[in-house]
Amino acid sequence: MTVNTPLCFGGKKILAPMVRVGTLPMRLLALDYGADIVYCEELIDIKMLQCKRVINEVLETVDFVAPNERVVFRTCERERERVVFQMGSADAERALAVAKLVENDVAGIDINMGCPKEYSTKASMGAALLSDPDKIESILTTLVKGICKPVTCKIRILPSVEDTVNLVKRIEKTGIAAIAVHGRKKEERPQHPVHCDVIKAISEAVSIPVIANGGSHDFIKEYADIETFQKATAASSVMIARAAMWNPSIFRKEGFCPLKDVMQDYIKYVLRYDNHYTNTKYCLCQMLREQLETTQGKKLHAAQSTQEICEVFEMSDFYEETTAIFEAKKTSLETKTQDEDDQIEDPDVIKMAVRFDKREYPPQITPKMYLLEWCRKEKHPQPVYETVQRPLDRLFCSVVTVAEQKYRSTLWDKSKKLAEQAAAIVCLRTLGVPEGKLCEGENHLINKRKRGDQECLVSRDHGENLAEPSHKKANFIEETSDMNVPKM
Repeated sequence: MTVNTPLCFGGKKILAPMVRVGTLPMRLLALDYGADIVYCEELIDIKMLQCKRVINEVLETVDFVAPNERVVFRTCERERERVVFQMGSADAERALAVAKLVENDVAGIDINMGCPKEYSTKASMGAALLSDPDKIESILTTLVKGICKPVTCKIRILPSVEDTVNLVKRIEKTGIAAIAVHGRKKEERPQHPVHCDVIKAISEAVSIPVIANGGSHDFIKEYADIETFQKATAASSVMIARAAMWNPSIFRKEGFCPLKDVMQDYIKYVLRYDNHYTNTKYCLCQMLREQLETTQGKKLHAAQSTQEICEVFEMSDFYEETTAIFEAKKTSLETKTQDEDDQIEDPDVIKMAVRFDKREYPPQITPKMYLLEWCRKEKHPQPVYETVQRPLDRLFCSVVTVAEQKYRSTLWDKSKKLAEQAAAIVCLRTLGVPEGKLCEGENHLINKRKRGDQECLVSRDHGENLAEPSHKKANFIEETSDMNVPKM
């Protein structure tokens, strides 16, 4: 196990968690300019629990990928000891499950208890937690006891100073490492003054580090103002949101960099880490602000790809160079993976280079159905599919076991379902059994299905509720140890 230096929250300048802003390029840029700690944008526990951890060898990142192949959270070694993962949660066990999923790739875990937006509060998350101290205590205590990384939380202030201080004292007893305080009530917005006196009262009432947040409007206009805000709140550290969103070089002690240079530095990270263009566009628009009505701003607003964004900022050559480098790296890795796959000695698995094309089969008829039917007829156990995903390109390969013999296609597919159909085809062709293709003539499964549908209609007309056939409840098993396939 890798042992990291525990994250310290005293005397730090911190990039605040910001939705759509706190993605990897912005976090790395903030670190470059002098931020000590960076928080990712709030990510919801339920969404994270659907993700798979994938090593991206092309980008050299760790990706947490949703079932729809969207990257929900991406991180890299550069920020590993300084990034805090913020989640939205209203359930202690779910929060712990997410923390365990990501804790080896981040420096700390934070629970959002300050977001006043409806999408968060209606699910009892964010600022909604402030009215449920028991739930706050349960979530934080569970995390502190369940993981080895420091735990923090971010809150807003309550209507009274006394209530706020009492809540923070109760939070302190859970054993968290620090607490970030946005010095506004949940109904207040950025144009309202930040309540430095309340943050100060909290700082003086607890022994854990207090991180002051909310000073961008009233205090923080340049680097020197960070210390001014820290002194006004008596806080241990300062967390910066909008001032950093407008120009992340706010963290630079030598002063701001020209905005053009900042935006180009940001775009370089965007290309390096394959950031989605819509997110890139949003962040650049936040930086341009009053310049959005300029010619450049209008071109940015019209851009529909990363390449077009690069054209707006005179970085077309850099785009071409970076794209070529990564395409070459991807090709090299794919070739290496294929070579390793081809060299594997695997006498127990029968292989064939096939793909499933649904256009070659009648509607609702598949090779898997034919294989299941054949197994029943021959009194064999139901086919068992073992499917894995290759981290490099996220393609799938499946092995089907029938009568103690394994079969697989040597071609990798873009989905689990397609990979399993391909494995079924290999088995059926090896056995010399029809697979249901249109070119095979009359399809007995179509007739059987029609009869089954008619029987269901008759049964439904008589008020019967037939149970779903057991073969439609197939379980997909993801296992790598039983397969001789490349491991990335």
